Amino acid sequence: MKLLIKKLRAGAVVPKRATSGSAGYDLSACLDEPLTIPAGGTVKVPTGLSCALTGEGSDAAVLLIYARSSTATKKGLAPANCVGVVDTDYRGEILVALHNHSGEPRTIEPSERIAQLVITPILLPEVEESDALPETERGTGGFGSSRC
Repeated sequence: MKLLIKKLRAGAVVPKRATSGSAGYDLSACLDEPLTIPAGGTVKVPTGLSCALTGEGSDAAVLLIYARSSTATKKGLAPANCVGVVDTDYRGEILVALHNHSGEPRTIEPSERIAQLVITPILLPEVEESDALPETERGTGGFGSSRC
């Protein structure tokens, strides 16, 4: 499997893993100047990249955008939707919707690492409507019903 990366603009940074044990590829902001996100605000930060996942298994995979732990804990910035989903047939620019959870404005610098891209296999079962579902011990017990 290969992740093909296309730079859409000058200044775009090809994602890479920080260490051999890193699960994700760091995504960087493709900005001409610093961008300030107000407290409680959300901004779509461009990466200047589009991509394609090719090869065996690529049709049963998804690209997920997660927070970088240091960006989230030190700056209070994390993806607005918690985890961004990039479908493998999307060819537009990858944007990271960053939300500022802190109480003060935060600034993103050009080429700053802002999120991580994790490629994950997915299950694609056939969907079938049914009038009945198999019984389980839990049944319809909802939130908190499985406490011991």
